Amino acid sequence: MNRIDAAFAAAADARRLVLAPYTTVGFPTLAASLELALAYVDAGADMLEIGMPFSDPIADGPTVQAASQIALDGGVRLDDALSLIAQIRARTEIPLLLMGYANPFMRRGFGALVREAADAGADGLIVPDVLPEHAGGLEALGAELDLHVIRFAAPTTPTERLARIGEGARGFVYCVSVTGVTGSRPELAASLPAYLKRVGRAVRAPRMVGFGISTPEHLRRLRGLAEGAIVASALIDIVRANGARRGAAAAANHVRKLAAAR
Repeated sequence: MNRIDAAFAAAADARRLVLAPYTTVGFPTLAASLELALAYVDAGADMLEIGMPFSDPIADGPTVQAASQIALDGGVRLDDALSLIAQIRARTEIPLLLMGYANPFMRRGFGALVREAADAGADGLIVPDVLPEHAGGLEALGAELDLHVIRFAAPTTPTERLARIGEGARGFVYCVSVTGVTGSRPELAASLPAYLKRVGRAVRAPRMVGFGISTPEHLRRLRGLAEGAIVASALIDIVRANGARRGAAAAANHVRKLAAAR
């Protein structure tokens, strides 16, 4: 069984959410991004999203963009992301997902990317700017190696479109919580419960909520509405506020609080 599927099964048995912190490869440094990832694992993360920095990240808000720029300025490349996944995999069996945008992945070649990601120990691939209509080859390659290519839904996605997304979804459906980009938000959208229920009626795969999820209270409110949550910008903000030395401990402490609320 793919580790992503196993994580959702275990969480369902425990009647809790799957918690997936996000870390950018090379932020604040390459060595520190490994330290952050392992700190999140120790703090109770069920899954990790490993972000490959890109110069034109259409789905990312200012916080993730800033982290990506720091990483790019430090010379981070795709090989570093694959190496980081391999290093994390050597220390844990929780699911690891490589997130990135189409351009650098296509430059590598989707076939090579999927094989190398699977060899490094990745369980899933998140590519926000590749729609299901254009992902047939990528998804087929992933299926051969039991690497799930994740599909997206948004609050503006029509119901008939949700059904199309759900037909071939593997691992989970990434439910974007807002009509906007990533970034910490003080409150969840009032329309989020109805939207997640609509997704749940259209798809069988677990629902993983991202964009704006930042506090333990957010996770408590998601119980019964979704099967998991991704936390990104809030953790990056904590690292930036505390500096490279103290950032890992401070961010891991926040993950610990999130894990207690899931």
